[in-house]
Amino acid sequence: MTLSAAMNIGRTALSASQIGLTVAGQNMANATTAGYTRQVATFYPVAGDTTSLSGSVGRGVGVQAVRRQIDMALQGRLWTSVSDEAGAQQALAINAAIESTIGELSDYDLSSELTAFFSSWSERANQTKSSAVVVQGGQRLASFVTRLRQDLANTRDQVDTELAASIKAADEMLGMVARLNQEIADSEVAGFQAAGLRDQRDQAITELSKLIDVSVVEQSSGMVDILVGSTPIVQGSTSRGLELEKASENGRVVVDVVVKADQEHLPVTSGKIGGLLESRGATADKIIGELDDLAAQIIFQINKLHSTGANVTNPASAQGTLKIALGDRSLALNDPNNQTFADLPFKSVNGGFLVNVKQTSTGTMKTVRIDVDLDGKKADGTAGFDDDTTAEDIRAALDAVPGLSASFTSDGRLKVDADAGFEVSFADDSSGALAVMGVNSFFEGTSARDIAVRSDLASDPTKLMSGRYVNGSLVENGTALSIVNLQDQAVGDLGGRTIRGAWSDSVQGVGVAAKSSESRANSTGIIRQSLEAQRAAISGVSIDEESVNLLDFQRQYQGAARLISIADELTQTLINLL
Repeated sequence: MTLSAAMNIGRTALSASQIGLTVAGQNMANATTAGYTRQVATFYPVAGDTTSLSGSVGRGVGVQAVRRQIDMALQGRLWTSVSDEAGAQQALAINAAIESTIGELSDYDLSSELTAFFSSWSERANQTKSSAVVVQGGQRLASFVTRLRQDLANTRDQVDTELAASIKAADEMLGMVARLNQEIADSEVAGFQAAGLRDQRDQAITELSKLIDVSVVEQSSGMVDILVGSTPIVQGSTSRGLELEKASENGRVVVDVVVKADQEHLPVTSGKIGGLLESRGATADKIIGELDDLAAQIIFQINKLHSTGANVTNPASAQGTLKIALGDRSLALNDPNNQTFADLPFKSVNGGFLVNVKQTSTGTMKTVRIDVDLDGKKADGTAGFDDDTTAEDIRAALDAVPGLSASFTSDGRLKVDADAGFEVSFADDSSGALAVMGVNSFFEGTSARDIAVRSDLASDPTKLMSGRYVNGSLVENGTALSIVNLQDQAVGDLGGRTIRGAWSDSVQGVGVAAKSSESRANSTGIIRQSLEAQRAAISGVSIDEESVNLLDFQRQYQGAARLISIADELTQTLINLL
């Protein structure tokens, strides 16, 4: 080995040790930097010329690359775990908020209000309480239901607000990843890894994973494609974008995440956005829908009994609460084209009802049956609604009863008036038509959104119907007893459950969802922590290890400098001999 070769070996060793010192210093400086990946310098021996005497000695050391110490397969699993935990945590927060809003098992919950409502009817049946107490109980129940629904709807609105903000943040993050992709590709043209830019991109993907579940595929150019399911949302330097879609479905607003570029729906299952979507649909929408269904059946079942109620003294008129559109009055009640009735959550069925006209001076009462044909068949037996009963048919039949006149008000409500000196009541409505049209009802409305005690009854509780006619004889507490018994009766439209049983199942469903999301949040958190520990072991910075590396490279630098110094001295000696 010549002296010049020794000088060159020292020079390369100085350069290599400087690189090593720089890398170790960079690692130590970023030991606490979020998302930083430990960098490692790799070296290779520079081959020398082969001589006949000494063989190949080598010409020093070269720096092969400075690369990040990272396991991308492990990093991918970590991103997945981050999404899973964020989704479970978000679902837990929303489910817990809904559970708190319902407040079941507290002193102020729907079950308690239902108990108080039915108890007021029981006391009325025993004639220990006035009609006003029953009406007030109905108002409290209706007020509680509407307020509960509004509180639940407010929670859902908060979810929608969070969704919009999270999707906007995810969209911005996609743009950042696309921009970093281009910068990385430009920086790595010469073959050197842009470690800092890659760390920034990985950190951006980590933040993105907190919002939405993604998979990452790296290309040979150094760029990455990001997919949700099998749908690409970042392709190289192009972000396809995300946005929130709102649509109306069966009278309710549904939301989804779509790709801006082509409106393709994304199968988001985790991340904050996935947790919001899950809790909105599976919990918030579900409990609101179940509360609406419950309220509809409370309205309908109570009204079926109250509409056929009677007292010792009955009113001279009865008016419905349902506003029937002019064009729908001549369509069968069961015709799908009859929008007034088709949109209701409760339906009339084939049957009929009795109308009682009583002369107040003599007590003489005449009873007439009004048939309601809703079998869905024409006269020839084929399917159709041509000869099924319409609202106009019912009005005409009532108008034909001696002592009565029937009409529609200007806003489409059915109104029945008794002649002077007569009073009117109803009985045995097997069709439910009176309750559907709100004639002589207790409640008005169709769901938890608008349930209320009938306005004129609220103003005048003496209109409350506590009794009923049975085989032509008045049972003064008949309706009150029937309503009391309703609390323990299975309701077909509630899946054969009682009113309180249906609500209990709904509450349990929310509790199960909250417990499930809590369990998932705990388990996914443990998985994420384990994967982070594994990543830290590979990619994290150890101050102790880097301190040792600093000493090693310092000694290497000192040795290289000493080699150059010795070679220089020998060269000077040789020159002096000439």
